[in-house]
Amino acid sequence: MKPLHPQLTMQLIIPILVALIFGLSTAAARTADGKALVLLLAGKPSHGPGQHEHNAGVLLLANALKQGAPNAVLKTYLNAEWPGAAELDAADTILFYCDGGKGHLLLEEQRLAALEKQMDRGAGFVALHYAVEFPADRGGPQALRWMGGFFEANWSVNPTWTANYSSLPKHPVTQGVRPFSTLDEWYFHMQFSVEGGTLTSLLSEVPPASTLIRKDGPHEGNPAVRAAVAAHEPQATAWAYERPKGGRGFGFTGGHFHRNWANDEQRKLVLNAILWTAHVEVPENGVESRITESDLAANLDPKPIKPQVRP
Repeated sequence: MKPLHPQLTMQLIIPILVALIFGLSTAAARTADGKALVLLLAGKPSHGPGQHEHNAGVLLLANALKQGAPNAVLKTYLNAEWPGAAELDAADTILFYCDGGKGHLLLEEQRLAALEKQMDRGAGFVALHYAVEFPADRGGPQALRWMGGFFEANWSVNPTWTANYSSLPKHPVTQGVRPFSTLDEWYFHMQFSVEGGTLTSLLSEVPPASTLIRKDGPHEGNPAVRAAVAAHEPQATAWAYERPKGGRGFGFTGGHFHRNWANDEQRKLVLNAILWTAHVEVPENGVESRITESDLAANLDPKPIKPQVRP
């Protein structure tokens, strides 16, 4: 067989090498045995009993994943503990369940830069409830790139209301999830990315006018959101995002009330999303798990009973 001309050989090899290098630079990691590494980070205690139970919530979700996702290795970090560099480098997806805004644990030290490195290689990013809120000028731009949207003060709102999700789109994250309804602090009127990537609204509902009975404020209302609600525009409260260069993100605005993790459909949606963002195939019927009253009561932070604090 006649050998290829050197110039033609290089024309064939260079694109292959570029593709390999690009693929490696955006691929998520795997453990030594080929399983996905999932890091679940909880913030410090916040709000009253049964609300913003970050530590208990993260441990509950980890327990549920152990039941229905044996192909994942789980590591939990409580009370705003931060993983080491080696664990961040090995993570396939990273979940945050913590207070947000200016007090977001991602805004400490050089953590945004550390996460940027992981997102650039294709690691997943998951934010639950208050963790979806970032200042517009710090953390907000990163959230748009990493998960396609975020809660922006003076644009988004955080009312407590009963959302009825009567239909869900076809997506790996919604596999096995049936329509459901819960009373929660469902944020809406999020700030979403309009550049590149694929954004899918997974939970969407038309909020009632009662969600805007408060006066305008950073989290309470503004002219833009009032116009949207008056026009009966559906609002996304959970979404999935596929980044242009690889990597996946998931934003979920519920999770204010710890008891709602007992809702099988809500819990399954989040568990599915964790696997999806880690590039793990979601089971056809979703991640199955069972939560008992004892599970709900486990690991709750000791909190004095006090009036609810917003957000």
